[in-house]
Amino acid sequence: MLIEVKNLKKIYKLGDIEVPALRGIELTVEKNEYISIMGPSGSGKSTLMNILGCLDVPTEGIYVLNDQDVSKMMDDQLAEIRNKQIGFVFQTFNLLPRADALHNVELPLIYSGIPRAMRRKMAQDALEKVGLGDRIHHKPNELSGGERQRVAIARALVNNPAIILADEPTGNLDSNTGEEIMEIFQQLNDAGNTLVLITHEEYIANHSHRIIRLLDGLVQSDDRTN
Repeated sequence: MLIEVKNLKKIYKLGDIEVPALRGIELTVEKNEYISIMGPSGSGKSTLMNILGCLDVPTEGIYVLNDQDVSKMMDDQLAEIRNKQIGFVFQTFNLLPRADALHNVELPLIYSGIPRAMRRKMAQDALEKVGLGDRIHHKPNELSGGERQRVAIARALVNNPAIILADEPTGNLDSNTGEEIMEIFQQLNDAGNTLVLITHEEYIANHSHRIIRLLDGLVQSDDRTN
């Protein structure tokens, strides 16, 4: 079991008002699964993504990642889990504009204390996995939207994380480029990577092997697609 979530609740306080975002999520994810999480605005999918990514902590409940209970961890412990266990892919790419693709991809390795020569080799290998071996010295403004997202995927991969979390990864791309990115995700899953996508696009979700739908902070349905 890679992920186990039990009775996960998240309540935001706005003055004296309590706003429940998650009302008791139950969820398990096995290694090498490929999952999409869907739901309308306000369903709790972004909150769940932030907790799964150790960017936020639950108000109540248990979140176990790779046999570690991360739901009670302090900020510095969560930062280490994020750096070593989780790869993030965002809709807006989040690349450093003045750094080339190679440097953008090796950033997580710098925080891990890996020597420079090894970092650069690992970053180049990750870029080659996403088909950008010939673009390693290009800066983001010299790359298309699809190529920028490939750089972001390579950065998510470079630490060999336990899980890759992708938040609306095709949201800023046209449909053809989006399909290319989804092909890369399928290749990564075929190679053994565990993927969790947040999306509101049905055709994107249908690429995954399991679709979890949230409504009002609860799991409404959890179905396999194949």
